[in-house]
Amino acid sequence: MSVLIVGVAGGSGSGKTTFAARLKEKVGEENCCVLGQDSYYIDQSNKFDHDGGAVNFDHPNSLDFDLMSEHLKQLKSGSEIQVPIYDFATHSRSKEAIPMKPSKIVFVDGILIFSQPQVVRYLDHMLYIDCPEDLRFSRRLNRDVKERGRTEEGVTNQFYKQVKPMHDEFVEPSKEKACDIINVENFDEKVEKWLEKLISNL
Repeated sequence: MSVLIVGVAGGSGSGKTTFAARLKEKVGEENCCVLGQDSYYIDQSNKFDHDGGAVNFDHPNSLDFDLMSEHLKQLKSGSEIQVPIYDFATHSRSKEAIPMKPSKIVFVDGILIFSQPQVVRYLDHMLYIDCPEDLRFSRRLNRDVKERGRTEEGVTNQFYKQVKPMHDEFVEPSKEKACDIINVENFDEKVEKWLEKLISNL
């Protein structure tokens, strides 16, 4: 089976996960799967001090991109992988893992994936979701407070002390590697464009 790997990158709260999920739903779960960057966080439980504290989760060094690269290589070759489980409440990696079998299409979702050459080498298409900073911040604030048990103060501190500087240093420059740029205005149109393109490859 030929495996097509599609990278979906962009800033935190830009709509990456939504874009990948929309394509997955339309292409059909029997034909695709989504591999998220968030699964590859290195265990930070010993370093984490407080909400919005010293641990910089938006720096590439906080993630195990070598393992992600190896997993993409295995998926390309038709092998099943064991996806790590990261617990955002305890900031630790679970001893358990989730098995993922290769699909015809694999979506890789993450803010930093285009900044990592060992990951980029396995991406057949690279899509970047471009979104204004104020909208990304409001989406992240809403998500982290509701879904991850964070405080508004912690999320705000983290965004302006870590998320924004890392976005400016690593995420935004990686946009140049993308084969297509998606924004708020053309979001739905691009979903349909890529749906048509991906279905033609099935």
